[in-house]
Amino acid sequence: MLQPPRSSLQVAAVPAQRVPARDRDQDAPWHTEAVCRRDEAGLFFAPSKEPTAARLSREEAAKRVCARCPVMVECREHALLQPEPYGVWGGLTAAERRVVLARRRRRDLELKKAARATNRIAAAG
Repeated sequence: MLQPPRSSLQVAAVPAQRVPARDRDQDAPWHTEAVCRRDEAGLFFAPSKEPTAARLSREEAAKRVCARCPVMVECREHALLQPEPYGVWGGLTAAERRVVLARRRRRDLELKKAARATNRIAAAG
């Protein structure tokens, strides 16, 4: 069985304090408080031709960094709104973000259909 290559990925042991968005400095951009700014960027983006086992290990390490980030939600929404095609953002891989976006599109379509049906019923009533 293939073993993921040993790497020097280190995740800080001290978790960051989560600060509610309303308590943060509203003038500073969200990314100034991102924990990943202090970690190596290679953790969040795949090198070319990365073996699957190594990719999965790297992504899990990146997600652990995201899990202790005080701006994880803002980061995730940024990546979903852009949309960011690569890397781990807000604790989600690119594939996971595509799933979230597809679910949002389906939900929005269902809400629009329900609203049209409600409007037709109200107009007929």
